[in-house]
Amino acid sequence: MNTAGHPEATARRGLELTPFRGLRYDPDRVGSLAAVTSPPYDVVVRPDGLHHLQDADPHNIVRLILPQADTPSTRNEQAATTLRRWLSEGVLTADPEPCLYVYEQHDGDGMLQRGVIGALRVTEPSEGLVLPHEDVMPHVVADRAALMRATSANLEPLLLTYRGDATTTDTTAVIERTAEGPPLLSTTTEDGFSHRLWSITDPTDLALVQSDLTRRQALIADGHHRWATYRRLRAEHPSPSPWDHGLVLLVDTARYPLRVRAIHRLLHGLPVQDALAALDGLFRVRRLELPLAKALEALADAARAGNAYLLAGDGAFHLVDRPDPALLARTVPADRPSAWRTLDATVLHAALLAHIWHIPEDDPARVAYIHDTAATVTKAERDGGTAVLMHPVREDVVRDLARQGVTMPRKSTSFGPKPASGLVLRALDL
Repeated sequence: MNTAGHPEATARRGLELTPFRGLRYDPDRVGSLAAVTSPPYDVVVRPDGLHHLQDADPHNIVRLILPQADTPSTRNEQAATTLRRWLSEGVLTADPEPCLYVYEQHDGDGMLQRGVIGALRVTEPSEGLVLPHEDVMPHVVADRAALMRATSANLEPLLLTYRGDATTTDTTAVIERTAEGPPLLSTTTEDGFSHRLWSITDPTDLALVQSDLTRRQALIADGHHRWATYRRLRAEHPSPSPWDHGLVLLVDTARYPLRVRAIHRLLHGLPVQDALAALDGLFRVRRLELPLAKALEALADAARAGNAYLLAGDGAFHLVDRPDPALLARTVPADRPSAWRTLDATVLHAALLAHIWHIPEDDPARVAYIHDTAATVTKAERDGGTAVLMHPVREDVVRDLARQGVTMPRKSTSFGPKPASGLVLRALDL
C-alpha cells in the first residue's frame, strides 16, 4: 500500500517523509549490483560514460534514466517498456512492505555519509521547507517530467541536506542503530565508494524519524531539476495522489558533512584563443604551463582574492582573474545580495557568457555542464572548444543565500558524494 497522500500525513507541516515499497535489483538476475548502478543522470559524461555503463550490464540503470533513441518520445516509451519488462522478468522486485531506507556511502579517504531515503511530500518554495539554491533550465525539467510520466516512477533519489542539533537527533540515532545490523545490500562501485542499504520497518523507529524531520528544513544539494519536475507533476495530478511525494535521500550535514565541488562548463564552437582574445583589457590572463592538479591549485589561490577561472582546450591552462570593476558594474544585476553578485558563477553567466562571449547559458548546443574536471578538459581539446574550470562555493554561502530566497545561477555547485542510481527506485503505482 502506498501511504503517500494519506490525510494524516498532509495534516502535518514540516518535512514529511513517507515509507514506500522500494524497487530493487534481484542480485541473482544481474551480473553484480555495482554493474547495474550509475551516477545521477546529469553526472554521466556523454557519450563515453554512457556507453561504458550500458556495456557494464544489460540491466544497467542508465537504460532507464538515460534511454537512447532518435526522439524524446521514443526514448521515454523505451524506458517505460524496459521498466515493465524488468519487473515482469523479476530483474527488479518490490520490497514486501513500505519502509524507509538507511543508505551509507564511504570511501578509502575517510568519507562516511549516511542518510535516510523515503518519499518526501513535495512543497513549494514559499513554504520554506525545501530550499532550492540554483536556477533550473526549463527544457531539462520538461525532459525529466516526460520520462517520469512515461515510467510512472521516481528512478533515482535527490540529495537533500538538513542541519541537525549539536546532540544526536532521533533520526541519527535510528540510522546508526539500524546500520549495526545486516544490510539489504552491499556493493563497491568502480569509483571506490562502498554502498550499503538497510530498511527501517519498525513502527517506533519510523515514528521517531518522521517526528524528528517535521522540525527540519532541507536544502536541495543535488537534484534541482528533478525537484522542479516533482512540483510540476504534483500540480498535474489532483491531490491526494502518489505524485504528492518524490524520492529523496536526506542527510544531516551536521553529522555527515558533504563535499562541495564545482561544475565546469564546456563551450562548444568557441576556440580557446577566440575566448581569450575577447577578454583583452577586461580580465587579467596568465598562461600556465602546469599539470591539471597544479593549475587547480593556482585557481584556488586566485579565487581567494576574487573571481577566477581556468580556461583550457588548447593544451595549456589560462588563469583568468581580476575582472574590470566597470564591466561588473554594467553586467551583474545590482538587485541581489553582495554574496550573490560576487559568485564566480554569477560573473561567469552575466559578464562572460552573456556579455563577452554571447553564449546562451541554457542552449545545450553551445554550453555543456560537466562535473568531472579532467573529462571537461579532454572534451574541449578533442572538440576544439573551451573548458571553463570553476572553483567550488562554500556550503555556508549556499545555505545562507537559499534561506534568503536567493537562487544561484544554474549548475553552481556539486554536492557529494551523490547517491548511486539503481540501488532503490520508487514506482508510483505500488
